[in-house]
Amino acid sequence: MKSPLLSLPGAVPAEGVDEGVAAHYGDLFREQRALADGTGFVDLSHRGVVTVTGEDRLSWLHLLLTQHVSELPVGEAAEALILSAHGHIEHALYLVDDGTTVWAHVEPGTQDALIAYLESMKFFYRVEVADRTDGYAVVHLPAGSIAEVPEGVVVRETAYGRDLFLPRDALESFAATHGPAAGLLAHEALRVEHHRPRLGFETDHRTIPHELGWIGTAVHLQKGCYRGQETVARVQNLGKPPRRLVFLHLDGSEVHLPVPGTEIRVADEGPEGRKIGFVTTSARHHELGPVALALVKRNVPVDARLLAGQTAAAQEVVVEP
Repeated sequence: MKSPLLSLPGAVPAEGVDEGVAAHYGDLFREQRALADGTGFVDLSHRGVVTVTGEDRLSWLHLLLTQHVSELPVGEAAEALILSAHGHIEHALYLVDDGTTVWAHVEPGTQDALIAYLESMKFFYRVEVADRTDGYAVVHLPAGSIAEVPEGVVVRETAYGRDLFLPRDALESFAATHGPAAGLLAHEALRVEHHRPRLGFETDHRTIPHELGWIGTAVHLQKGCYRGQETVARVQNLGKPPRRLVFLHLDGSEVHLPVPGTEIRVADEGPEGRKIGFVTTSARHHELGPVALALVKRNVPVDARLLAGQTAAAQEVVVEP
């Protein structure tokens, strides 16, 4: 779904899964600094929007999600996953309940599969699931923003800012009064800075929550049964995950950033050494320079110097080995 804000001056379209919104509006670092200062907004209208209504909505979702939501207070944000039977991450949901409806935004294009799964699990529960992507656009206001939220708009407030579920036909008028607009690359650079994983970027078909630091933030360890819980409990109580998320400071002399999927090796073993991980997201940060998130094998020493392709990288621990 192509955003009308791509008509704003300087807008350069994003590519891949983020197609449909602006990657930037002509000045990546200015846009990052604006977000870091709590000004402007980010157009995330390409993300899927799903709602759940009905008096059983919270108790029903509690059975399906990794997060404790059966008594989720009105207006309190939550982050939750849906796992496979083997504990691998299938969906990531960013939730808020407005008193009558649970609103969630999800990765672009994943809402159909999510809704199909939720519909298959309704049974006799009094719930209704709906795809609201055509009618609502997600807009992000950064932490510290004092921008006014239009009346009646559902807000999901977190430490990183506020996500608004804005009527899609109000997107252009919102942009006219709440600028400057910042592109997705600025938003992603700050996400990488804060070590926040993203489904489809930091995850692959075998990722479990422990590898990404999602235990505690998106996975509640003291709640009842849900699909994949056995794996979560076993790894938490008896073992360690096979991989761990790391933050990389990349050599700033390189012109090109290592793209997602770039193989990582231990620098002392040289560019032909054994592969010990891969880059998941890379970004140019307005203060930190070139940075990245990556998944590496758990037993890689935390002080090991790394190579991301041909680029030297120093690691910062996100998930403890």
